[in-house]
Amino acid sequence: MTEASAPRFAEGHFEALQAARGEVNRVIVDKPEVVDFAFTALLAGGHLLVEDLPGVGKTTLAHAMSIALGGAWQRLQFTNDMLPADIVGVSVFHRDEARFEFRPGPIFANVILADEINRATPRTQSALLEAMAEGQVTVDGHTHTLPQPFFVIATQNPLDMVGTYPLPDSQLDRFLLRTRIGYPSPAEERRLLTEPDRRNFLAEMKPSLNPAIVVALVEQAARLHVSEPVLDYIQALIAATRSHSAIRVGLSPRAGLALIGTARAHAFLNRLDFCSPESVKTVFPALAAHRLQVQPESGLDSREIIDEILGSTAIP
Repeated sequence: MTEASAPRFAEGHFEALQAARGEVNRVIVDKPEVVDFAFTALLAGGHLLVEDLPGVGKTTLAHAMSIALGGAWQRLQFTNDMLPADIVGVSVFHRDEARFEFRPGPIFANVILADEINRATPRTQSALLEAMAEGQVTVDGHTHTLPQPFFVIATQNPLDMVGTYPLPDSQLDRFLLRTRIGYPSPAEERRLLTEPDRRNFLAEMKPSLNPAIVVALVEQAARLHVSEPVLDYIQALIAATRSHSAIRVGLSPRAGLALIGTARAHAFLNRLDFCSPESVKTVFPALAAHRLQVQPESGLDSREIIDEILGSTAIP
Protein backbone atom coordinates (compact mmCIF):
# COMPACT_ATOMS: atom_id res chain seq x y z
CA MET A 1 0.00 0.00 0.00
CA THR A 2 1.54 3.29 -1.05
CA GLU A 3 1.14 6.64 0.68
CA ALA A 4 -1.13 7.86 -2.08
CA SER A 5 -3.49 4.91 -1.64
CA ALA A 6 -4.06 5.34 2.09
CA PRO A 7 -7.02 7.75 2.05
CA ARG A 8 -8.33 7.12 5.55
CA PHE A 9 -5.56 9.04 7.29
CA ALA A 10 -6.31 12.44 8.79
CA GLU A 11 -3.43 14.13 7.02
CA GLY A 12 -2.83 16.89 9.57
CA HIS A 13 -2.70 14.44 12.46
CA PHE A 14 -0.53 11.96 10.62
CA GLU A 15 1.96 14.61 9.51
CA ALA A 16 2.19 15.79 13.13
CA LEU A 17 2.91 12.19 14.15
CA GLN A 18 5.72 11.92 11.62
CA ALA A 19 7.13 15.26 12.75
CA ALA A 20 7.19 13.99 16.35
CA ARG A 21 8.86 10.79 15.21
CA GLY A 22 11.53 12.81 13.41
CA GLU A 23 12.18 15.04 16.41
CA VAL A 24 12.73 12.09 18.73
CA ASN A 25 15.01 10.42 16.17
CA ARG A 26 17.09 13.61 16.10
CA VAL A 27 17.73 13.21 19.82
CA ILE A 28 18.11 9.41 20.01
CA VAL A 29 21.01 8.72 17.68
CA ASP A 30 21.08 5.70 15.38
CA LYS A 31 18.14 3.89 17.03
CA PRO A 32 15.12 4.35 14.75
CA GLU A 33 13.76 0.91 15.67
CA VAL A 34 13.68 1.85 19.37
CA VAL A 35 11.90 5.13 18.61
CA ASP A 36 9.41 3.22 16.44
CA PHE A 37 8.72 0.80 19.30
CA ALA A 38 8.06 3.75 21.61
CA PHE A 39 5.57 5.29 19.18
CA THR A 40 4.04 1.89 18.45
CA ALA A 41 3.40 1.27 22.16
CA LEU A 42 1.88 4.75 22.45
CA LEU A 43 -0.41 4.29 19.42
CA ALA A 44 -1.52 0.88 20.70
CA GLY A 45 -2.50 2.41 24.05
CA GLY A 46 0.18 0.44 25.90
CA HIS A 47 3.36 1.02 27.86
CA LEU A 48 7.07 0.50 27.20
CA LEU A 49 9.78 -1.19 29.29
CA VAL A 50 13.34 -0.22 28.33
CA GLU A 51 15.84 -2.66 29.80
CA ASP A 52 19.45 -1.58 29.36
CA LEU A 53 22.65 -0.32 30.95
CA PRO A 54 22.98 3.21 32.38
CA GLY A 55 24.07 5.90 29.99
CA VAL A 56 22.60 4.64 26.71
CA GLY A 57 19.71 7.13 26.54
CA LYS A 58 16.74 5.59 28.35
CA THR A 59 15.83 8.76 30.26
CA THR A 60 16.52 10.93 27.22
CA LEU A 61 14.12 8.83 25.16
CA ALA A 62 11.33 9.30 27.70
CA HIS A 63 11.97 13.03 27.97
CA ALA A 64 12.05 13.46 24.18
CA MET A 65 8.78 11.52 23.83
CA SER A 66 7.10 13.71 26.45
CA ILE A 67 8.13 16.92 24.70
CA ALA A 68 7.10 15.65 21.25
CA LEU A 69 3.68 14.61 22.56
CA GLY A 70 3.01 18.01 24.08
CA GLY A 71 1.48 16.70 27.29
CA ALA A 72 2.42 16.82 30.96
CA TRP A 73 5.21 14.51 32.03
CA GLN A 74 6.68 13.33 35.33
CA ARG A 75 9.84 11.45 36.20
CA LEU A 76 9.59 9.02 39.11
CA GLN A 77 12.95 7.86 40.45
CA PHE A 78 12.10 4.55 42.09
CA THR A 79 13.93 3.67 45.31
CA ASN A 80 13.37 1.02 47.96
CA ASP A 81 11.87 3.55 50.39
CA MET A 82 9.27 4.92 47.97
CA LEU A 83 5.65 4.40 49.03
CA PRO A 84 2.54 3.93 46.87
CA ALA A 85 1.23 7.31 48.09
CA ASP A 86 4.34 8.93 46.61
CA ILE A 87 3.02 7.84 43.20
CA VAL A 88 -0.78 7.97 43.26
CA GLY A 89 -1.34 10.72 45.84
CA VAL A 90 -2.98 11.00 49.27
CA SER A 91 -6.19 12.10 50.93
CA VAL A 92 -5.67 15.00 53.32
CA PHE A 93 -8.16 15.66 56.14
CA HIS A 94 -9.41 19.23 56.58
CA ARG A 95 -10.39 19.46 60.23
CA ASP A 96 -12.32 22.73 59.92
CA GLU A 97 -14.49 21.37 57.13
CA ALA A 98 -14.52 17.78 58.43
CA ARG A 99 -13.74 16.35 55.02
CA PHE A 100 -10.96 14.66 53.06
CA GLU A 101 -9.41 16.22 49.98
CA PHE A 102 -7.53 14.12 47.44
CA ARG A 103 -4.20 15.51 46.37
CA PRO A 104 -3.10 13.84 43.13
CA GLY A 105 0.37 12.34 42.93
CA PRO A 106 2.82 12.62 40.05
CA ILE A 107 1.16 9.75 38.19
CA PHE A 108 -1.47 12.23 36.98
CA ALA A 109 0.42 13.10 33.80
CA ASN A 110 0.39 12.05 30.17
CA VAL A 111 3.90 10.56 30.10
CA ILE A 112 5.49 8.88 33.10
CA LEU A 113 9.15 7.92 33.28
CA ALA A 114 9.38 5.17 35.90
CA ASP A 115 13.15 5.17 36.28
CA GLU A 116 14.74 2.00 37.69
CA ILE A 117 11.32 0.57 38.45
CA ASN A 118 12.76 -2.65 39.86
CA ARG A 119 14.40 -0.78 42.76
CA ALA A 120 10.99 -0.20 44.36
CA THR A 121 9.37 -2.77 46.62
CA PRO A 122 6.59 -4.98 45.22
CA ARG A 123 4.04 -2.95 47.19
CA THR A 124 5.11 0.24 45.45
CA GLN A 125 5.39 -1.45 42.07
CA SER A 126 1.81 -2.61 42.47
CA ALA A 127 0.65 1.01 42.69
CA LEU A 128 1.19 1.16 38.95
CA LEU A 129 -0.85 -1.94 38.12
CA GLU A 130 -4.31 -0.38 38.15
CA ALA A 131 -3.03 2.78 36.49
CA MET A 132 -1.35 0.94 33.62
CA ALA A 133 -4.15 -1.55 33.06
CA GLU A 134 -7.22 0.65 33.51
CA GLY A 135 -6.10 4.29 33.31
CA GLN A 136 -7.27 5.04 36.82
CA VAL A 137 -6.20 4.86 40.47
CA THR A 138 -8.24 4.07 43.56
CA VAL A 139 -7.44 5.85 46.83
CA ASP A 140 -9.50 5.36 49.99
CA GLY A 141 -12.28 3.72 48.01
CA HIS A 142 -12.58 6.54 45.46
CA THR A 143 -11.60 6.07 41.82
CA HIS A 144 -9.76 8.84 40.01
CA THR A 145 -9.37 8.82 36.23
CA LEU A 146 -5.94 9.54 34.80
CA PRO A 147 -5.43 11.98 31.92
CA GLN A 148 -5.43 10.59 28.40
CA PRO A 149 -3.22 9.62 26.77
CA PHE A 150 -1.46 7.89 29.67
CA PHE A 151 1.89 6.41 28.67
CA VAL A 152 4.45 4.82 30.99
CA ILE A 153 8.07 4.36 29.94
CA ALA A 154 9.83 2.32 32.61
CA THR A 155 13.53 1.52 32.78
CA GLN A 156 15.58 -1.07 34.55
CA ASN A 157 19.20 -2.21 34.55
CA PRO A 158 19.27 -5.95 33.72
CA LEU A 159 22.75 -6.53 35.19
CA ASP A 160 22.95 -4.66 38.51
CA MET A 161 20.45 -6.66 40.54
CA VAL A 162 21.71 -5.75 44.05
CA GLY A 163 18.91 -4.14 46.04
CA THR A 164 16.28 -4.75 43.37
CA TYR A 165 12.93 -6.52 43.28
CA PRO A 166 12.33 -8.38 40.00
CA LEU A 167 9.07 -7.42 38.34
CA PRO A 168 6.45 -10.17 38.75
CA ASP A 169 4.76 -11.61 35.69
CA SER A 170 1.59 -9.62 36.34
CA GLN A 171 3.59 -6.38 36.27
CA LEU A 172 5.58 -7.37 33.17
CA ASP A 173 2.34 -8.20 31.37
CA ARG A 174 1.23 -4.57 31.77
CA PHE A 175 4.10 -3.52 29.51
CA LEU A 176 3.03 -3.90 25.93
CA LEU A 177 6.61 -3.97 24.63
CA ARG A 178 10.05 -4.51 26.09
CA THR A 179 13.12 -3.31 24.23
CA ARG A 180 16.70 -2.20 24.72
CA ILE A 181 18.60 0.71 23.22
CA GLY A 182 22.12 -0.74 23.05
CA TYR A 183 25.33 0.94 22.00
CA PRO A 184 25.47 3.19 18.92
CA SER A 185 27.41 2.24 15.82
CA PRO A 186 31.05 3.47 15.69
CA ALA A 187 30.15 6.21 13.21
CA GLU A 188 27.25 7.48 15.31
CA GLU A 189 29.29 7.25 18.51
CA ARG A 190 31.89 9.49 16.87
CA ARG A 191 29.12 12.02 16.28
CA LEU A 192 28.15 11.78 19.92
CA LEU A 193 31.75 12.42 20.95
CA THR A 194 32.30 15.41 18.67
CA GLU A 195 28.90 17.12 18.45
CA PRO A 196 27.03 19.01 21.19
CA ASP A 197 25.37 16.94 23.90
CA ARG A 198 22.20 15.42 22.52
CA ARG A 199 20.37 16.45 25.66
CA ASN A 200 20.81 20.05 24.52
CA PHE A 201 18.43 19.24 21.68
CA LEU A 202 15.70 18.66 24.26
CA ALA A 203 15.66 22.38 25.03
CA GLU A 204 15.20 23.08 21.33
CA MET A 205 12.38 20.59 20.79
CA LYS A 206 8.87 21.84 20.17
CA PRO A 207 5.70 19.79 20.67
CA SER A 208 4.52 18.31 17.38
CA LEU A 209 1.41 16.71 18.88
CA ASN A 210 -1.02 17.36 21.70
CA PRO A 211 -3.02 14.96 23.89
CA ALA A 212 -6.19 15.34 21.82
CA ILE A 213 -4.37 14.45 18.58
CA VAL A 214 -2.70 11.44 20.24
CA VAL A 215 -6.07 10.12 21.44
CA ALA A 216 -7.45 10.52 17.90
CA LEU A 217 -4.44 8.70 16.43
CA VAL A 218 -4.85 5.82 18.90
CA GLU A 219 -8.50 5.45 17.88
CA GLN A 220 -7.60 5.55 14.21
CA ALA A 221 -4.84 2.96 14.54
CA ALA A 222 -7.24 0.59 16.30
CA ARG A 223 -9.51 0.59 13.24
CA LEU A 224 -6.95 -0.83 10.80
CA HIS A 225 -8.20 -3.91 8.99
CA VAL A 226 -6.81 -7.32 9.99
CA SER A 227 -7.30 -9.94 7.28
CA GLU A 228 -8.09 -13.60 7.90
CA PRO A 229 -4.60 -14.76 6.74
CA VAL A 230 -2.95 -12.33 9.19
CA LEU A 231 -5.22 -13.59 11.98
CA ASP A 232 -4.17 -17.14 11.05
CA TYR A 233 -0.52 -16.05 11.28
CA ILE A 234 -1.05 -14.47 14.70
CA GLN A 235 -2.80 -17.57 15.99
CA ALA A 236 -0.04 -19.80 14.61
CA LEU A 237 2.61 -17.76 16.46
CA ILE A 238 0.64 -17.91 19.71
CA ALA A 239 0.03 -21.65 19.36
CA ALA A 240 3.73 -22.22 18.74
CA THR A 241 4.61 -20.61 22.07
CA ARG A 242 2.22 -22.97 23.85
CA SER A 243 3.51 -26.14 22.23
CA HIS A 244 7.26 -25.44 22.24
CA SER A 245 9.12 -27.92 24.44
CA ALA A 246 11.38 -25.22 25.94
CA ILE A 247 8.50 -22.97 27.04
CA ARG A 248 6.79 -23.64 30.33
CA VAL A 249 3.99 -21.08 29.87
CA GLY A 250 3.09 -19.70 26.45
CA LEU A 251 1.26 -16.54 25.46
CA SER A 252 -2.18 -15.89 26.90
CA PRO A 253 -5.28 -14.76 24.99
CA ARG A 254 -4.64 -11.24 26.34
CA ALA A 255 -1.20 -11.36 24.75
CA GLY A 256 -2.86 -12.33 21.47
CA LEU A 257 -5.11 -9.27 21.66
CA ALA A 258 -2.06 -7.18 22.47
CA LEU A 259 -0.26 -8.57 19.43
CA ILE A 260 -3.10 -7.56 17.13
CA GLY A 261 -3.26 -4.06 18.59
CA THR A 262 0.50 -3.61 18.45
CA ALA A 263 0.77 -4.82 14.86
CA ARG A 264 -2.03 -2.43 13.89
CA ALA A 265 -0.20 0.46 15.57
CA HIS A 266 3.09 -0.43 13.88
CA ALA A 267 1.41 -0.62 10.47
CA PHE A 268 -0.35 2.69 11.10
CA LEU A 269 2.94 4.35 12.08
CA ASN A 270 4.33 3.24 8.72
CA ARG A 271 1.31 4.60 6.86
CA LEU A 272 -0.43 1.36 5.98
CA ASP A 273 -4.22 1.21 6.21
CA PHE A 274 -4.20 -2.51 6.95
CA CYS A 275 -2.36 -4.74 9.42
CA SER A 276 0.48 -6.45 7.58
CA PRO A 277 2.20 -9.74 8.47
CA GLU A 278 5.52 -7.86 8.38
CA SER A 279 4.30 -5.64 11.22
CA VAL A 280 3.28 -8.73 13.20
CA LYS A 281 6.74 -10.23 12.70
CA THR A 282 8.49 -6.97 13.64
CA VAL A 283 6.70 -6.42 16.94
CA PHE A 284 6.41 -10.06 18.01
CA PRO A 285 9.83 -10.36 19.74
CA ALA A 286 9.38 -7.15 21.75
CA LEU A 287 5.87 -8.20 22.74
CA ALA A 288 6.46 -11.87 23.51
CA ALA A 289 9.93 -12.18 25.06
CA HIS A 290 9.03 -10.84 28.51
CA ARG A 291 5.77 -12.78 28.65
CA LEU A 292 7.19 -16.26 28.08
CA GLN A 293 8.34 -18.55 30.88
CA VAL A 294 11.20 -20.69 29.61
CA GLN A 295 12.18 -24.08 31.01
CA PRO A 296 15.49 -23.44 32.86
CA GLU A 297 16.94 -26.78 31.74
CA SER A 298 16.49 -25.87 28.07
CA GLY A 299 19.58 -23.65 28.08
CA LEU A 300 17.77 -21.18 25.80
CA ASP A 301 16.54 -17.68 26.38
CA SER A 302 13.20 -16.37 25.19
CA ARG A 303 14.64 -14.39 22.26
CA GLU A 304 16.32 -17.49 20.82
CA ILE A 305 13.05 -19.38 21.05
CA ILE A 306 11.13 -16.52 19.45
CA ASP A 307 13.59 -16.39 16.56
CA GLU A 308 13.08 -20.12 16.09
CA ILE A 309 9.28 -19.75 16.13
CA LEU A 310 9.37 -16.88 13.63
CA GLY A 311 11.67 -18.88 11.36
CA SER A 312 9.43 -21.95 11.37
CA THR A 313 6.04 -20.21 11.02
CA ALA A 314 4.94 -19.51 7.46
CA ILE A 315 4.22 -15.87 6.65
CA PRO A 316 1.00 -15.36 4.67
